[in-house]
Amino acid sequence: MLILVFYIISLFKIKIKLLVIIQARLNSKRFKGKVLRLIYGKPLLWYVLKSVKKSKYVRKIIVATSVKKSDDPIAKFLKKNKIKFYRGSLHNVAERLLKAAKKQNVKQFMRISGDSPFVDYRIIDKLIKINRTLSVKYDLITNVFPRSFPSGMSVEIIKTNLLEKMLNKFSKLDKEHVTTYFYRNHKKFKIKNLKTMKRINNKYSIDRPSEIKKLKKLFKNFST
Repeated sequence: MLILVFYIISLFKIKIKLLVIIQARLNSKRFKGKVLRLIYGKPLLWYVLKSVKKSKYVRKIIVATSVKKSDDPIAKFLKKNKIKFYRGSLHNVAERLLKAAKKQNVKQFMRISGDSPFVDYRIIDKLIKINRTLSVKYDLITNVFPRSFPSGMSVEIIKTNLLEKMLNKFSKLDKEHVTTYFYRNHKKFKIKNLKTMKRINNKYSIDRPSEIKKLKKLFKNFST
């Protein structure tokens, strides 16, 4: 009987876990090369990976970067640190994530941006647990529609087949930002949003070099 209980618990743990795809490239318009910018001796992407790895329910992490030569340094960093990655289109980020997900043969995945070094693992785990019970009811599970968590804490769970079905309807902007099409056409989709009791206006994403300076203390504490 005890063995059966442990077996059921192990099945639950396997089922609840989810693939996380982190999108990353070096040709940011506002801050070129930011995901490999060294902060206390470690690249920005290292901080993102460290944050995600704290999650109890992440099954696997894939970094989705581009096939462009300019992103070879990302691939080199990931190889050196034995982190799985996929390389696809530079500008069509939605297609890149879709192909990465299909290669892993998953029905859904969590999307996280490579410029979010302090994404909270507790938010990741909360969304994955919500997805465990409500994935059948919803097309998209997110914490940004409407936004109440700080910028840099954004996480979204996307169904692979839905992304594939809608991709040909995406505008150029949608292809870059991936989920904007769903939010703009929210009446056509079932979207579950996780929100805080009160909106938090802090910013933890990195879009400019000056924002690293503002968050220097956080980076220092996190680098050890």
